[in-house]
Amino acid sequence: MDPTATATKISPNVGITLKVKRAILSRETPYQKLDILDTYDYGRVLLLDGLIMLTERDEFVYHEMITHVALVTHPNPKRVLIIGGGDGGTVREVLKHPNVEKIELVEIDTEVVQSCLEYLPEVSHGLKDPKVQVLIEDGIKFIESRQDMYDVVIIDSTDPIGPAEGLFETKFYTNVFHVLRGEGIMVTQSESPFQDPKLWIRIYQNLSSVFPKIYSYLAYIPTYPSGLWSFTISSKVHHPVDDMRAEYAQKLSSMTRYYNPEIHKSAFSLPNFLKMELDHIA
Repeated sequence: MDPTATATKISPNVGITLKVKRAILSRETPYQKLDILDTYDYGRVLLLDGLIMLTERDEFVYHEMITHVALVTHPNPKRVLIIGGGDGGTVREVLKHPNVEKIELVEIDTEVVQSCLEYLPEVSHGLKDPKVQVLIEDGIKFIESRQDMYDVVIIDSTDPIGPAEGLFETKFYTNVFHVLRGEGIMVTQSESPFQDPKLWIRIYQNLSSVFPKIYSYLAYIPTYPSGLWSFTISSKVHHPVDDMRAEYAQKLSSMTRYYNPEIHKSAFSLPNFLKMELDHIA
């Protein structure tokens, strides 16, 4: 790793660079290369296989948006499953919802969890909460034998390479559908629709073959490829805007830095170039 800079790889010809103060940790886990760096402008940075997963400066955008949209849409979420997300940021945000009684986090790589607990405590501290159970397992296999257990399932995955590749396939989404209760909601990070629209569309199509209600929404995350990032919410019955609990969302926004009721609604307003992509598959 170059000690002076680190890049988020967007394509072989494009990247962004952060100047590094020092390398805090660098190791090969059984699944991937894990690095934690200290940078001048974005604080500590977690990288997996050389790609930025989070920075202390902007991680709140990702973690708030992958969490609160679904939990504000569901009328009474009590049991939440998170697949991936070993850094703990999504757990931290779910814990802001007092009605949630149990959170299960399934992460395949124990070294991600341990390293984030040690070096990224502001992100990972929720992993120690008594409501949280951390399970070091393969998320794909974990849900195969379960049914009708969760109100919300959050897929906080890395890019669709290596151990995460199966988390983007129709078979996996079908299994998620079956582990959700009657009013269940699933949300997944669905990559950059600007940088890789074909992948965004493939995720949308795979979800559409399983769930009756599919909606993509956007957030701005400076250190992710192109800055424009997408999430896709899939539901058995609920519409993420029509059924959002607006008063509850307003109260929640006193604890958030990015999410608020206006952001919740406007995030689903897609620009024309993305609407056109969806029109092609309608």
